[in-house]
Amino acid sequence: MPVYSAAPVILEEILVEGEKVPPSKDILSVREVRESPARDLGEALAALPGVEMVRKGTIANDVVLRGLQRDNINVLLDGTRVQGGCPSRMDPPAFHFDFAEIDSIEVTKGPYDLSHSGSLGGTINAVGKTPSPGSSVDAVLTYGSFDLLHASLSGSYATKSSFATLGYAYKYSLPTESGDGRRITDIYPEASKNRYREGDRDSRAYDIHTVWAKGETEISGNSRTRLDIAYQDAGHVLYPALLMDAEYDRTLRLNSLTTIDRALGLEDIELQLYWTGVDHLMHDEFRESSRPSMAVTRDYMMQTDADTSTFGLRLGGEREIGYGVLSIGLDSLFRNWDAVNRSAMFQAYAAQPMIPDVDLNQVGIYAEYVRPTGENARIKGGVRLDYADIDANRLNRERLTTLYEPYHGDGLETSADFVRSSGYLQWSWSPLDRLEVLAGVASASRMPDPQEMFIGLERRPTMMMPKTTAWIGNPGLDPVRNNQADLGIKYSGGSFVVNAALFYSRIDNFIELADFSDPDGPELATLPPARSYRNIDALFYGGELSGQASLPASFYLGGSVALTRAENRATDEPLAEIPPLTGTLALRYDSGTWFVELLERMAARQDRVDKALNETETPGWATTNIKAGLSFDSWSLMAGVNNLFDRDYFSHLSYQRDPFRSGVRVPETGLLAFVTLAYYFR
Repeated sequence: MPVYSAAPVILEEILVEGEKVPPSKDILSVREVRESPARDLGEALAALPGVEMVRKGTIANDVVLRGLQRDNINVLLDGTRVQGGCPSRMDPPAFHFDFAEIDSIEVTKGPYDLSHSGSLGGTINAVGKTPSPGSSVDAVLTYGSFDLLHASLSGSYATKSSFATLGYAYKYSLPTESGDGRRITDIYPEASKNRYREGDRDSRAYDIHTVWAKGETEISGNSRTRLDIAYQDAGHVLYPALLMDAEYDRTLRLNSLTTIDRALGLEDIELQLYWTGVDHLMHDEFRESSRPSMAVTRDYMMQTDADTSTFGLRLGGEREIGYGVLSIGLDSLFRNWDAVNRSAMFQAYAAQPMIPDVDLNQVGIYAEYVRPTGENARIKGGVRLDYADIDANRLNRERLTTLYEPYHGDGLETSADFVRSSGYLQWSWSPLDRLEVLAGVASASRMPDPQEMFIGLERRPTMMMPKTTAWIGNPGLDPVRNNQADLGIKYSGGSFVVNAALFYSRIDNFIELADFSDPDGPELATLPPARSYRNIDALFYGGELSGQASLPASFYLGGSVALTRAENRATDEPLAEIPPLTGTLALRYDSGTWFVELLERMAARQDRVDKALNETETPGWATTNIKAGLSFDSWSLMAGVNNLFDRDYFSHLSYQRDPFRSGVRVPETGLLAFVTLAYYFR
């Protein structure tokens, strides 16, 4: 039996640690990811219904879950948080780890995760690899169009009581091209100051090194401790959707986990401590805007130097009470974020506290209880209580009064504290052997993040930039609350699986990006219009339907469809950045040793747009992907072509609106061929 098998996950009664995957949860294995040329988590998860991505460049695409993104969802690695440094989300959380580190990705849709704060719309958790006893080596090499090169090598040795793992991964690519042959670095008109310089249009799109080590040992007969360390150095990462690119993005991750089987009347006790730090530098040196002039006297016209640090502590355990199991826990988080911006167009490169050294402290306690309510049913519920405070250390009263209050009114403060609660109730029922019904209601809250409250980028109109806008946070924002209902049905027949899910979500105080007019009038050039944030009441609803069936002669048919709609409850106007109706249809032949798959990806036209933010409609599209693979002994070989017919198209989420927005859409990649060779020794 080969170590690596291409056998489909389609009709394996999908199990995770012996438990059926509920209708509200999706699992993406790293094996499925390796069958694609996905560069990051955003591209990989787009294979799941209800999950999309924001395209900013070749890599570092942000994840969107049922129309929610950024701090409205949690993206974790083994339960730890990595907070990016860039205010423009050049480095979203999932950017900071490599696929070679993980075994699978779990996606929980809806506010049903109480063990982590802020799980407003769902939780995405990448699960790291844990080696089996013995020696192992994993080596993977992918080469593709645009000189795409992804390579990783990891090895481990494990016994029943301990293990050690060491790994290295490298990623590199040139800028991709759209279906009409345009490089994504060549999408600006010749007159645009945002276009890339001639010598930089063919430069590398990213160059990323990641190294990691893990070790675990048995402390006593009923306890174990693990220590993980990882370092990532990403250089020269291009973001055509933005006005700047990353010179570097350096990340250090430390994580320790101690587990105790039984103590103090509790079982399965876990104590987790982690720290992550990110150092991020971005500038416009590769753009025409940095050409020397009377104003531009440095290598760049604008630059932002940002860093973040995050410390987390989690403690939890469970015990049997009555006919059920009670889980209790503590979840604590400290986060600091600091970003300094310099621009030739603002006081000759004077330093601006763009993110003014903001501290965020948060602590929460939670309890969950699950018990059967009959032979084929169970009920699960939980509550959580959080306290949080936030303080902008380098935002003084003068800057608050002169820059923030003209847009948001008097009486603003540089600090705030919040107390909020969350809870849910889920009921699952299996009236038939292969049928599962899941219904749930939940209410969850999150506090405004440091950027939404305190970002401050002052821009004054000049002769060169007469229509400039500032980017100002809103210190008066209220916490967001999501009240959601879900219904899911899953049927696993002998030759097919069908999974359907519906959701209805009323979000109070949803934080929306909005334009604010010039506070002192157009006749004065003191303050320009600004892009900022405001609370609104929003409505999200939709669902997903997916199915997989076994056909004769080792053929398999699969497909999915997903739809999310969102609107402002006060005006009934659509919200911005909501994906359209999407779908997939796949036909696969799989003998267990080799496979061939044909996949059609589709999206309908999105005409529900936020015209107030100048969001425009996006035409529908369809692309064809083909791939094949062969496994033999410890080797596997896969090859494929994405966008086989070189279609020129855009994803609706193909441009950034803030803060250094260019307003120019980044096209999706044209024809992309790839081949992957992997070796797995056990």
